[in-house]
This record gives sequence, C-alpha cells and structure tokens, in this order.
Amino acid sequence: MSRVDLRRKVDLAWLAAFYGGMLTENQRRVLTLHCEEDLSLGEIADEVGISRQAVHETLNRAAEKLTVMEASLGVAERFRRMEDGLSKALDSLNAERYDEARQTLETLLTLDTEEENGL
Repeated sequence: MSRVDLRRKVDLAWLAAFYGGMLTENQRRVLTLHCEEDLSLGEIADEVGISRQAVHETLNRAAEKLTVMEASLGVAERFRRMEDGLSKALDSLNAERYDEARQTLETLLTLDTEEENGL
C-alpha cells in the first residue's frame, strides 16, 4: 500500500469518527472494512455481498460525503487544533513556562469563541 493510500484511509477513518453517523449503514460498514480492517475491495465485496465496483462507488460516495461535511462544519479540524493547543499548553506547564501556557490557553479560548460567533 502506498503512502497516499494509507493517508487516505487514516483521513477517512478520522472523518468517520466525527461524521460516521451521517453515512448510511452500508457506507459505514464498507468504510470500516476498508479503513479499519484493511480489506481489499474484492474482500469487502465478498463480505458485504456486492460487486467490487459497488464497493468502489460506495467508498467514493462516503468519502465525498465526509469531505463535504468537514468542509461545511470543520468539526474534525477544530478538534485537532484544540487537541494540539492543549498539548502545547500542557508541555509549557510541565516545563514551568506559565506565561506561554496561559497565552496558548487564551488563544484557544479566543478561537473557540470566534468559531461560535462564525468568525
């Protein structure tokens, strides 16, 4: 598997963690088998009882739906930014750089408020 294929699987699994409930049951199942179980299209087709082409189309539709939702809502990216910022703040606290930790937390709170207000 190429790096690009692996990155795509990781990205799809990440988005599915946030938006998976918006997919159909079939899309979720196919996506899980593809991303988490690392099954090939042929193996998924056998497992689900559809053609290899239908698996390919289902994955593409699910990926498109997840991508559009993230572009519209940005929940996964917001979570990633918050997680990164909190990790940075914790590192600053552990290193006793309290002003840096405070600044990082204030920035995160500002981002959170701006996002809530649609800025």
